[in-house]
Amino acid sequence: MTTYRDRAEAGRMLADRLSGLTGQSDVIVLGLVRGGVPVAQVVAERLGAPLDVLVVRKLGMPMAPEVAYGALGPGGVQVLNEMIAGGLSEDDRAEVRQREQAELDRRERRYRAGRPPLELTGRTAVIVDDGLATGATARAAVQVARHLGAARVVVAVPVGSQQAYEMVAADADQVVCAQTPPDFGAVGAYYDDFHEVSDDEVTEALTATA
Repeated sequence: MTTYRDRAEAGRMLADRLSGLTGQSDVIVLGLVRGGVPVAQVVAERLGAPLDVLVVRKLGMPMAPEVAYGALGPGGVQVLNEMIAGGLSEDDRAEVRQREQAELDRRERRYRAGRPPLELTGRTAVIVDDGLATGATARAAVQVARHLGAARVVVAVPVGSQQAYEMVAADADQVVCAQTPPDFGAVGAYYDDFHEVSDDEVTEALTATA
């Protein structure tokens, strides 16, 4: 098992795994907010690619928020798993959607600060997070990126569970996962420094690579 000193070190290692994308003009690196952004910043710098953030909000079941029935993304994108969502009343769905949309809008305003929305049409989107636990957020991000027009979607993470890896691999064109420990627990166990990434850190990362 490899433990990373911090997210920046994980990003350097991940960039080595993605070196084949270096200098390709169609590549855009997307950090999943918030923990994926410091990792993505290093990856973008190493690949010589632009960095942006992908704000994805899972739509969770009212009585079991960890169970996602869909996701929201920028530009009004909504992805639903109808097999799960069909069991909810329209009122329940509307309440969850309204709450998550409000938080998505807040984050988009905070991080973008007037910058234009994502333009992924025809591009290779490299979605970066600090780890894959259940894979639910990454899977939602893949679907959102496709809805936004990405021609190819790559998910890149420093560590993840084997189950999550396989689930995301079924949706993405490629998954780069540096390690899938057989006794995987929490993502934070693989970092010496796994502090909660702040809104300011996200904004600073985007400003630094603008």
